[in-house]
Amino acid sequence: MTERLRKLKLKPLSEFSLRDLLTIGLPALALLAGGFWLAAQFIKPAPPDHLYISSGGPGGSYQLYVERYRQVLARNGVALREQPSAGSIENLKRLLDEDDDTEVALIQSGTANGVNTDKLFSLGYLYHEPLWVFYRGHQELDRLTQLRDRRVAIGPEGSGTRKLALQLLEDNGIDAGNARLQPLGGLAAVEALRQGRVDAVFLVGTERSAAVWSLLYAEGVRLMNLAHAEAYARRFPHLVRLTLPQGAIDLVRNIPARDVALVSPLATLVVHDSAHPALLQLLLEAAQEVHREPGIFQRPGEFPRPGVADFPLAPQAERFYTSGKPFLQRYLPFWLANLIDRTVVMLVPVFALLIPILKFAPGLYSWRVRSRIYRRYGELKFLEAQVETHPERHGRAEWLEKLDLIDADVQHIPTPLAFADMLYTLRSHVELVRATILRRAPLVAPGEIKET
Repeated sequence: MTERLRKLKLKPLSEFSLRDLLTIGLPALALLAGGFWLAAQFIKPAPPDHLYISSGGPGGSYQLYVERYRQVLARNGVALREQPSAGSIENLKRLLDEDDDTEVALIQSGTANGVNTDKLFSLGYLYHEPLWVFYRGHQELDRLTQLRDRRVAIGPEGSGTRKLALQLLEDNGIDAGNARLQPLGGLAAVEALRQGRVDAVFLVGTERSAAVWSLLYAEGVRLMNLAHAEAYARRFPHLVRLTLPQGAIDLVRNIPARDVALVSPLATLVVHDSAHPALLQLLLEAAQEVHREPGIFQRPGEFPRPGVADFPLAPQAERFYTSGKPFLQRYLPFWLANLIDRTVVMLVPVFALLIPILKFAPGLYSWRVRSRIYRRYGELKFLEAQVETHPERHGRAEWLEKLDLIDADVQHIPTPLAFADMLYTLRSHVELVRATILRRAPLVAPGEIKET
């Protein structure tokens, strides 16, 4: 039997042990895949090529600015799909309606008024949108109380103009019982004032809006200088007092003919949390490009700016106002910068797992290979101890047969080349034990019958 075992073909040495590599490598790959999958759960897919925004009525500031946003976003391959509305109130309702496609809307500060807006965030204040009160008649008016018993256009249902007008009129004791309040706004209100169908109109928007601009130049129409402008700003936190300087609209015609006190809410960009973060970043850049220009009521670079009067500031806006434009988007096209950002975020957890795996995997691989050799060392040491303490227990042939079984097992251990020295050392120790058996073990164990 000994000769037969010695004739067994030795297992050739290889550069690596495929079984050990798979045993260590497959769990490591599974761990990396799990990290990649986990990272993917926290990253939104690539941004869509469109964004729905709710604007305002015809001739208003909201539509004017949405058109300018559209041009900026189009340069980056994103279509801004406008959805006209009656104004701020309707815009807010659209954002709160889960069945509506609206993701972004222009909303006048003070519109929310405590509404549950957990899913809505602000991208900041964009510009002042003053309240303009135009009226006809020879008598000069400077207080809203003077509108008693008059026909007043206060804006259509769903508009921020209407809400603000009713708020101020109520504080001045004016309501539907002592004045004829009509749901007209924008260009429809302008036409009604020109034709004498109303005595005064409330408009909210910039001086560049079609409705305001046309009435600033209209014959027989006056702009009310609000004597209580400072009082309104103190009573309502969402309002600020503004002064329209003499001649600021037209120096040649001296429009207005004197300084005019106004009050103004602030226009805000409000977003639903379903909007893609990358598109919000792009929208912030568009707002900065459009609103950083100087104006009658603002200094260069004053807007956009952080604002949380009605809604918490979106995380993207916080980073934008703190750090500015993302680094990659300063030098790369939007789509490429976004692709790199998403790829980096996906790879961070992978590399976080890869470093410890690369550190510990070689040790585990080495341990698996060494453990097979050490196990045979244990068997060899046990056999040697038996021979040393009780050599008479078996005859020499039986001891050698036990050793040959260990030797045959050693010769078939799959051992990579890097561990060949350990294998050859083990085989030399096998021969040492063989010499011990030949020296210590009797030819025949006591009690055995020697054949003749």
